[in-house]
Amino acid sequence: MVQPQSQTTRYFGTVIELLRDRSAFMAEIHQSVKLNIKVTALLICSSIFFAIYGGIIGSFHSWQQALSSAIKLPALYLITLIICFPTLYFFNIIFGSRKTFGQYFTMVITAVAVISVLLFSFAPISLFFLISTNNYQFFVLLNVAVFSITGFIGVKFLYQGIRLLSKDDEEGDETRMKILRFWLMLYGFVGTQLAWTLRPFFGNPGTQFVLFREMEGNFYLSLMQAIGEILGIN
Repeated sequence: MVQPQSQTTRYFGTVIELLRDRSAFMAEIHQSVKLNIKVTALLICSSIFFAIYGGIIGSFHSWQQALSSAIKLPALYLITLIICFPTLYFFNIIFGSRKTFGQYFTMVITAVAVISVLLFSFAPISLFFLISTNNYQFFVLLNVAVFSITGFIGVKFLYQGIRLLSKDDEEGDETRMKILRFWLMLYGFVGTQLAWTLRPFFGNPGTQFVLFREMEGNFYLSLMQAIGEILGIN
């Protein structure tokens, strides 16, 4: 029984190292220090953090939705990463990067882990409004704002990390930075569309629980409708 506990402690210890000294953590990725350990720890911890937050937002509807969202939210971030990562890696290699697959993957997983930690830090706030309000549209918009803020910080972290990773590769550096900016937009669009495909994450209390909804409209139209209902436009 001691071994699993020490293993778990080590996993969360990796996250603490990242939070305490991000520069040193990214420098270790640049030097290929214990990449496998970092990837494993960050994958496990970020999945747990995403699952906790997913469970909270799904609880607005029912325990079935809470369980569903606890599974779908980690899946959303990891599947988006799997879909988009090859584009980032191979385009960088083509345009002169000498860094390894492991270095790029660890850096991207680190950015995802940062997002998961930030979401976890917002969990008490989301839980408070879950308990204190019954306005579904407000709760949705509140969490859309949380996802937007944490996503922006995670993207900024990734941009800085990739720049650090590429600082020794002078050939094609300007082109790779343009590719990175394009890739970050691509990542956002893919993630948004995948989230729309995997919905519901919240679940309107006035409806029955469904695992997936039929494909209709898009995320941006739904967001505008939610804002309109709160402002009394619709």
